[in-house]
Amino acid sequence: MKTHLPPKQIKAVETAHPMHPATRALDGGLHPDPITGAIAPSISMSVNNVFTPGGSAFSADGVGDLTELPYLYARWTNPTVRDLERRLASLESAEDALATATGVAAIAATFLALLKSGDHLIISDVCYAGAYELATRILPGFGIEVTPVNLSNLEALKAALRPNTKLIHAESPCNPLLRLTDLTALAEIAKAAGVLTSVDSTLATPVITQPLSHGFDLVIHSLTKFMNGHGDALGGAVIGRKELISRIRASSGVYLGAALSAQNAWLILRGIDTLFPRLRTASANALLLAQHLEAHAKVLAVTYPGLASHPQHTLATRQMALPGGMITFQTADPETVAQKMAARFRVLHYAFSLGHQRSICVHIGTDDIMASTYRMTGESLADYKRFAGEGVFRLSVGLEDPRDLIADLDRALAD
Repeated sequence: MKTHLPPKQIKAVETAHPMHPATRALDGGLHPDPITGAIAPSISMSVNNVFTPGGSAFSADGVGDLTELPYLYARWTNPTVRDLERRLASLESAEDALATATGVAAIAATFLALLKSGDHLIISDVCYAGAYELATRILPGFGIEVTPVNLSNLEALKAALRPNTKLIHAESPCNPLLRLTDLTALAEIAKAAGVLTSVDSTLATPVITQPLSHGFDLVIHSLTKFMNGHGDALGGAVIGRKELISRIRASSGVYLGAALSAQNAWLILRGIDTLFPRLRTASANALLLAQHLEAHAKVLAVTYPGLASHPQHTLATRQMALPGGMITFQTADPETVAQKMAARFRVLHYAFSLGHQRSICVHIGTDDIMASTYRMTGESLADYKRFAGEGVFRLSVGLEDPRDLIADLDRALAD
């Protein structure tokens, strides 16, 4: 029987009795309610909390770690959000986490807390569009220099380093190419140069890759995707050493105002309960679909880390515990195929986003994403096209019977 422990004692108990990752997804940071004994986390919807005079702070300015204060105001800390943050930190074997209203809020919080005018950021030249556009279009207006680099090319990374480089931001697998970054090698290069590292691990989740164990300083997730897994709650998180997380929380976490709601924190906690079995099922389904598509007469190319044809398959087997739930594939005349998908799908959904319990597919044209986001030319564009050609269908595989998904794809690809 679980005993009712105050939050400060939980970490000590977990350290004394370490749990395997799949168990931490359910029990990491969990403690039954000390009043009711309820096992499921409660939702604390209150914006305000009473406190003892002299035991609070009117302003966050000068407070080293807001989580050491009593709960005062939900924009600073909230009991349900802290339950989620403890669960996330446990999953990534980290000291602390900051949960935010969205994934891009977590990225913005990290950039704006760690970078100032005159600093230099290196960012993966292919990553989540919101992160890339924030870095390349907004940060330079604040005097921050930004260099996009293909981070699978470690020599290119070394060449991009400058004396004022303060942060390298990676994404692995990157969206939408499913190109990988060698996290251990990148972390070694960054540490030798005295540069901090962050990685968006949304497509991997802690089930597949734990970047902190590869030497990264921070790992970022869009909790909206696989972590929540039900397509019904927005959220984001940055996870790492307490010193860094406290620094981000005290600045961006407070002053950007992108606090995660208690309701969404509770929904995401509920989703994380099934994270491991969901990812295992999605990966198993995705491998079957990728193999089917690779043999399909109407499919020109398939990119999936679990296929031997993936150009970084060796790295994938070393760095990823599972090949994941994301596939990209190419066809001739993709505009026509996209129209057929929208009209013929019975199980799949033609829609944006990814990582939900239901399968989702969308076409991402190379010309379109170059015009809107990456704006590559020359060798950078050629590198992109080696994975994407003139465009890819991004397929986020869910929990349906794979036979139904295969039938849906065959129906959409038929003449």
